[in-house]
Amino acid sequence: MLWDDFLNSLHHDWRGDGAIDDRLDQPEWLDQWVEKHQLSVDHRPSPKEFIALKQLRTLLHRIVTDFAANSSPSEEDIEALNKVMADGAVIRQLARNSERYQLNLYAIGHQWSHIQAEIAASMAQLIAEGEPSRIRICDNPNCLWVYYDDTRNRSKRYCDDKLCGNLMKVRRFRARQKVASDLHKHEH
Repeated sequence: MLWDDFLNSLHHDWRGDGAIDDRLDQPEWLDQWVEKHQLSVDHRPSPKEFIALKQLRTLLHRIVTDFAANSSPSEEDIEALNKVMADGAVIRQLARNSERYQLNLYAIGHQWSHIQAEIAASMAQLIAEGEPSRIRICDNPNCLWVYYDDTRNRSKRYCDDKLCGNLMKVRRFRARQKVASDLHKHEH
């Protein structure tokens, strides 16, 4: 999804060295991201556009944090999302490919404000048509990756069970071993 890929551009090192990497500041990452999502823009963001992109990311993070905490976003945040979407400019076209129809969106403008509107619209679409209660933030406190829990029983706790899940399992195991070891030392 467009919104979560954008949100996760603020990357935390999941192993716990505390490094935070803002991928929006990396021109190569930004170019690949624009291409991956088939967005159309005719220039790299200006300093003012960078500020707006990062403000949008902060807004989306607040909304996601509310849903992840089983709460609802504030009216102000919904208003702010609507304001970003108001700058959108797309043409929608229905196209047939094999047996199915699909709705294609084509940008009219090639400005960063139009891309921001599409990011905001992808979040709004999930809120309106999806299940925002499935939005999660990884339980690994060093990771904080945002993801959509599509498991049947809604039990997914980590963005990746093999990476963050195993890391946290090992940490819990070591913590239990340390407690047992400390208790053993105090007994003697």
